[in-house]
Amino acid sequence: MGTLSPVEWLPHGGPIPRVRSDADASLPSIPVSVRALLTGGSGFVGTHLQAVLRDAGDTVLLSEADITDRTALLAEFGAAEPDVVYHLAAQADVGGSWTEPVETFRVNAEGTLNVLDAARLAGARRVLAITSADLYGRLTEADMPLREEQPLRPVTPYGASKAAADMLCIQAGLGHGLDVVRVRAFNHLGPGQSDKFVASAIASRIAAAERSGETRVRVGSLDARRDFTDVRDVVQAYRALMADGEAGEAYHVCSGIDRSVQELADILIGLSTADIVLEPDPDLIRPVDLKVLRGDNTKISERTGWSPSIPIEQTLADLLDTWRSATTP
Repeated sequence: MGTLSPVEWLPHGGPIPRVRSDADASLPSIPVSVRALLTGGSGFVGTHLQAVLRDAGDTVLLSEADITDRTALLAEFGAAEPDVVYHLAAQADVGGSWTEPVETFRVNAEGTLNVLDAARLAGARRVLAITSADLYGRLTEADMPLREEQPLRPVTPYGASKAAADMLCIQAGLGHGLDVVRVRAFNHLGPGQSDKFVASAIASRIAAAERSGETRVRVGSLDARRDFTDVRDVVQAYRALMADGEAGEAYHVCSGIDRSVQELADILIGLSTADIVLEPDPDLIRPVDLKVLRGDNTKISERTGWSPSIPIEQTLADLLDTWRSATTP
């Protein structure tokens, strides 16, 4: 693979505002248009990321190899010769990690190790690895808003697997000199999200109720407060960090605002054409270990200039419209 020139990365929508001198030696040398290889690129977030990268002029390559198949992954990356790698592939079912802890660890930890090695051996200039705020684990409201320096104390097997992946990213940098930027993503939502996630589940039921004439919509717990960001803002953050994130560092991608599920439900009801009444369903109610989760996005904002721009009302309106289209004959 040829040597890449140190020219400025121009993100979708124009240059990212700088808060540092352009002479800062820690800026990665990444050209305007790159060969970007995505693991998990066909998923919810990956589909939105593909659109952003292509609009910016990048060549988008999708990894089709199972990330736990080391031999296949090394061969695929070697043939692709990516400039940069976005590692999104994961086992993301937190609840399911309790019943499938070994498989969760294989995908999220061992899979990440394979991706990092494959990227390094293929000559990639930088890897953006997506982990999760769930790696922080046992928290109290006094810990909010969470900063990147918060100790990792995972409770779930999923959280532990993401903490392990986070450590593997650090080791790849310190041990092999690989340029890795870590993203600790908080809750995100938007068009195309599976109805396994709370806001999308409520939106799908409201859309179905509008079609059927039903007024009652089943819901689980509405009390939990979480930090939600529109997926379209999230993928802009990923590209901003690929351009300007500091190698070896971890960054929160979050809104910095916590909202209750009740608030999301109320907005969706206000957008509905039907007279919706929420009906608690014991089968949908899950224990909530943490009432509030809110992140601090100061670090990414100061480094790249990124901040969320899409109002939650617009996000939920687009999400509901997506489900209306999906249920229309």
